[in-house]
Amino acid sequence: MSLLDLSALTAAYGVSQALFGVDLSVGEGEVVALMGRNGMGKTTTVKAICRMIPSQGGLSFDGQDLHRLSSHRAARLGIGLVPEGRRCFGDLTVRENLVVAARPGPWDLAAATRLFPRLGERMAQRAASLSGGEQQMLVIGRALMTNPRLLILDEATEGLAPIIRQEIWAAIRRLKSETGMAILLIDKSVRELASVCDRAVILQRGSTVWAGPMGEMTSDISERYVGV
Repeated sequence: MSLLDLSALTAAYGVSQALFGVDLSVGEGEVVALMGRNGMGKTTTVKAICRMIPSQGGLSFDGQDLHRLSSHRAARLGIGLVPEGRRCFGDLTVRENLVVAARPGPWDLAAATRLFPRLGERMAQRAASLSGGEQQMLVIGRALMTNPRLLILDEATEGLAPIIRQEIWAAIRRLKSETGMAILLIDKSVRELASVCDRAVILQRGSTVWAGPMGEMTSDISERYVGV
């Protein structure tokens, strides 16, 4: 059984419907890419999974119906989110950001700073004083400190310098190879996604239009639905 299962999922912002039928699954230890052009429903799907917006249809995590849960209870099941836009707590230090939502498990301060050594060098700094790339590392580290079973990264490399993007991708590859953690990735780089993801799901206008192994996503498919 999959760890995360979405079936014919729909969602709306008030009277404006955004999702019309999303089918998606992520198995234990699997890395899945959620792809599509801007405005096709990727972030809305993430918000539905994390119970930030109401939704209908099939939505379960480890066999439990997520529709019945609030966002904080869904997180406690083991869903860790790295949201779009580097939303760290600017007035808190790096250490405070990391420990604020920490839960027992292998991901602690030592593990987070092994993955991102820069964080260890800046423990006493306020998050607002970090560079954009360092803030992104901090937000990923904070999500890992919740010791999730599923990590969701929504545009984790968006707007970063190329060298920082490569550091983030290297960290994701380490997570896959060393932890066996299930990961749902949203990103625009097909090449980088192909290097780490097992499968891909593509959305168009709020619906799943293609799903399959990453190696079976041809250039025709990516040009048609992703635009690269």
